[in-house]
Parts: sequence; structure tokens; C-alpha cells
Amino acid sequence: MSNFFSKAEVTSSGRPVLPRNEVECHLLSAVDLEPEDHRHFSLLKSGLLILTTHRLIWLPSSSASTPTSASAIPLAAISHIFSSKKSLKSVFHSPRIRFQVLVSSDGRVFDPGSGSGSSSGSGSRSVVVTAVIRGKGDCDGFLVKFWDSWRARAWETTEISGSGSASASGSGAATGTGGGLYSSDGSVRMVGVAGILRKEQEMWESTDKSLQDAFQDLNALMSKAKEMVMLAEKMRQKLLFGTSSQTSGTNDEDMGSKEEMQDWLLSVGIISPVTKESAGALYHQQLSRQLADFVRIPLERAGGMINLIDAYCLFNRARGTELISPDDMLQVCSLWEKFDVPVMLRKFDSGVMVIQNKSHSDEEVFARIKSLVTKPEALRTGISPTDAA
Repeated sequence: MSNFFSKAEVTSSGRPVLPRNEVECHLLSAVDLEPEDHRHFSLLKSGLLILTTHRLIWLPSSSASTPTSASAIPLAAISHIFSSKKSLKSVFHSPRIRFQVLVSSDGRVFDPGSGSGSSSGSGSRSVVVTAVIRGKGDCDGFLVKFWDSWRARAWETTEISGSGSASASGSGAATGTGGGLYSSDGSVRMVGVAGILRKEQEMWESTDKSLQDAFQDLNALMSKAKEMVMLAEKMRQKLLFGTSSQTSGTNDEDMGSKEEMQDWLLSVGIISPVTKESAGALYHQQLSRQLADFVRIPLERAGGMINLIDAYCLFNRARGTELISPDDMLQVCSLWEKFDVPVMLRKFDSGVMVIQNKSHSDEEVFARIKSLVTKPEALRTGISPTDAA
């Protein structure tokens, strides 16, 4: 049997690698993905199912298999989502979400980004996949988000903007009304109690439309903010590449301004921060993995160790409005002992708490100090505590 799902990349801490325009929407734990054609396709058992604006990502549990077996289904390959039916049988069984996936003739899921199979034409067929939720999660909330993400078609942003402008012009053309006793279509206007009720209904409809327009403006503002974060990240990568490729001819003032610009762009924000709304019961677990990915660059710049308070400030500044409390910070750092991540939380005898790389061990520091004190100059004059630090 083969796995017709696409491969998904993960970070060193087990988080999915998301493109710059992809955002997490919802998570469910202990989920099985079961294609109805069991004879040709393998099953995925008891993993973490992550819904994004572009894909369904299935991550295996840490005890089941390696992170390289993570799989994904592009939302563009889904042709239909079946509505959930409440019955007496469903009360005694695990919740299920069924959807239909387009599969090419070679047994692979239809991927619009691969350039193969641009449509569901000849040589393709449909396979019904069932997601069995065996863990404790908001299945109904996940299904609502699933429908919203699939209908939003975020992978076709140009079509969305075009249709949005067309619908706006169409709705604006339908708001005109005539004056006097007769309406614009020639019918008699309602008067008396019926007219009052009709006027109240029109007022409620107008209020509802205003609220919808306001939320559309808010969504547009959020999408623009996401684009600014992407632009800042692109500029930071160019600056990093530029400083590494330049010769030593640049003066200290230029280097200082570029480092300041890099620090500013680094703190612009995280495109898809983990939130309690999207992660639910898995909030602290996923937040712990995201923090492990985030502190990698600050640790490299600090030499392998950073104060917990500094890391807290940097992480909250990058999250923007989705701030976390100090208790959440301590809790997610303590979870690193259970995960295979390259960082750890350490507490010194003085009470100072730091985040450090696992490779930044005491043995490595002792070896550096030993090499320092065994130099000929140090053997003659000794070294001060400042030199050792």
C-alpha cells in the first residue's frame, strides 16, 4: 500500500513549516485519516491534525514514528466536504469528518502547486477520506473552520480580490430607491403599521450590512499586516545575505546601522502565532514548540544563552496583540523536557533562569576556560574574572 498524501516539512521542534502566506486556523489531537480505498492507500493513525488556510497537515505522535512522515492535503485538492449527520449511532462512536479528495492517475493527491494535473479532467478520480477524531477536541468548531478555509480559497488571492470588487459594485447598485408613494419598480409603498415594520426591517438589514462591511475591512487590514510582516522578513534576509557577502571595507557606522535594522525587522512579528482559539487544549504544547523555533536566532546572536526575561520580551513583541503571561512562558519552557527540541531551560543557584542550547553545556564552557588559562601569557600573569566571563 502507498501513501497518496503529500509530504509536509517540520521544524526541529516538530512544528509544521508554513509558507509566508499560510496561517494556522485550528488543531485536533489523536486523529486518524482513513481513505475509503484501503486496498491501495495506507491509513494514518493517531496524529495531530492542523488546519491552515491552505492545507490539512497531519503530524504523527512523537512515540509513533519520525517527524519526516508528516503528511498534508492541499485544500485545493478537496472537491467536497460532507455535512455531519447527527444520529443515535454517532453518539456511541468517535466524531467523524468526511471529505472528498481528487487523486491523479498515478495515485497521488492533486497538488495545484506542483504543476501536474491542473484540473480534475481525464485520468483523475475522487477518494473519500474520513478523519476520525479519537481525542478530546472541538469537532464542530473544527468543521466550521474547515468549511470557512475551504470556501475562502486563500491560495487564489487574485480571484478573491476580483470577485470582492465585483460583488461590492453589484451590492452598491441595488441600494437605490425612488421617492414618493411609489417605489422605483412601480409598486405601492407600504404605509401604516406595515410600513413601520418594513422600515424597521430595512434598518436592521442596513445595520447588518454595515457590520459585514466593517468585518471585511478588518480582515483586509489583517491581511495587509501579514503582508508587511512578510516584506520585513524578506528585507531582513537580504540584509543578512548582504553583510555576509560584503568585504571588510565597510565602516563601523554602516555595520551598526545594518545590525540595528536587522534587530528591528526581527521583532516585527510572527505571521501565524499559536493562540488558544486555534490550538485549544494543545495550546501550551504547540506554544512550547513555536517558542523553541523562535529563540533559535536570538540564541545564535547571544552566543548560545539568553536571559529568560529577555526571551519573554522578544517573544511577546513578535506576537503583537497575542501576548502571553509570564506563567505561560514558564510553563511552555518546562515542557521542553518532554519534547525533542534543541533548547532547554536552566536555573542557576542564584535563581537566574536562562534559555540555552543543549550543545552549550558546562563541559564545553569548562573546555573554553581551560584553553584560556593554559595559554603562556595566562600562566605568567593569570586571568581576571572579567577575562573569564
